Amino acid sequence: MSDVNSPLTVLTVHAHPDDEASKGAPTLAKYKAEGARTVLVCATGGEEGDLHNPTLRDEGQPFHGMTPEEEKVKVASLREAELAASAAVIGFDEVVMLGYRDSGMAETEPNEHPNCFHQADLDEAVGRLVAVIRRVRSQVIITYGDDQKGYPHPDHLKVHDISVLAFDRAGDPEWYPELGEPFEPAKLYYAVWAKARILAVHEAMLKYTGESPFSEEWLEREGQDHRITTKIEVGDFQWARTGALRAHATQIDPSAGWWFGLDDQQLAETYPWEDWILARNRVGPIPEDDSERDLFAGLRAEVDA
Repeated sequence: MSDVNSPLTVLTVHAHPDDEASKGAPTLAKYKAEGARTVLVCATGGEEGDLHNPTLRDEGQPFHGMTPEEEKVKVASLREAELAASAAVIGFDEVVMLGYRDSGMAETEPNEHPNCFHQADLDEAVGRLVAVIRRVRSQVIITYGDDQKGYPHPDHLKVHDISVLAFDRAGDPEWYPELGEPFEPAKLYYAVWAKARILAVHEAMLKYTGESPFSEEWLEREGQDHRITTKIEVGDFQWARTGALRAHATQIDPSAGWWFGLDDQQLAETYPWEDWILARNRVGPIPEDDSERDLFAGLRAEVDA
């Protein structure tokens, strides 16, 4: 059962190092600043990541003169340190690695590696997450959504699967009795990029820079805005996204308009929200619109009492 004496805690589950930077960094930084405890769970070490920052191949830079195979090995060796730097920017109280290997994309050789997340036994993987939830006693869980048609990476799909099951099983004493005292989280949220945000950033990029990184495919992609229940105002916390992205030096091109075409102030003025779908709620009804403004809505009075 939930513990009214537990501090307000939000736990966010991601697939690879750098996902925490691009999905929810301002929201988590805001809650940390307000005094909540924030915990990051990362399923894999990102071993299949490639070098996406071409400046690191320049003369005098760490990857200068390396073969693609050498680059791959060096990138893998750096990703945990980059994750730690990113987490420090956002302000996470704790980072937990679930310990699986990056699965790579579907139908590739890494997807068949026996230690990859995709190949992990589902119940065992859920148990690893349940153990974390029970230990940190997080009332709010953030994960990836049930609709991932836009980027069906095997590790992202499995993050969703284990998060939903862990939400259900963490408070059930019949599941994993050896993994700590049962604790029932109260709310489960899905991350979502609103179509309204994409369109607003696209127009702002055209206004400020004369070009936009969003292709017609992106602009015509079906949105999930009708499912959004929760909007968190993060205009003053865009620095967390920017700083966390830059911390992943091997993965993020510092000149990429996709990430940095708008500065923090311009982005805050263009779209000052992060959007979420409240998928499960044990403290009240799920809003039928996007009226909720706090991930801890329905919990603050109970926990602070």
